[in-house]
Amino acid sequence: MSERKPKNIFTVGSIPASFIADSIQKHSTKTDIGAHSIFLGQVRADTIDGKAVSAIEYTTYEDMAMEKMHAIREETFSKYNLTCMHVHHSLGTVAAGEICLFVFTSSNHRRMAIDACTEVVERIKAELPVWGKEVFEDETHQWKVNQ
Repeated sequence: MSERKPKNIFTVGSIPASFIADSIQKHSTKTDIGAHSIFLGQVRADTIDGKAVSAIEYTTYEDMAMEKMHAIREETFSKYNLTCMHVHHSLGTVAAGEICLFVFTSSNHRRMAIDACTEVVERIKAELPVWGKEVFEDETHQWKVNQ
């Protein structure tokens, strides 16, 4: 593991499209990069037991989550030949249709960028201590179970 301090990956509310576009644009000057892979997680308006999800309210233990994300990041860099990786996850309420997770990996070649992005997303869903409360249109709720 490196001596770098864990990065804060959390954003209160949804992740704006302008932020995503700016993140992509900033990499246009990095001419050693040949591929980017991007995953955008969006809140679905699922219907559960006849009720529509209107939002998800995300909570976490920030220090624990940032430490875990740091470990995932370091392990991913050790396994894949990445030039960079950015992860942003929402906290608080995110409405259906809005972006709640942004994972962006870059490498010299596409396979590494794609495989790393896929692995990071799967590990975030399985390992990161982030919980989502599905809020229904009638203002009732239930805790989300990741599939």
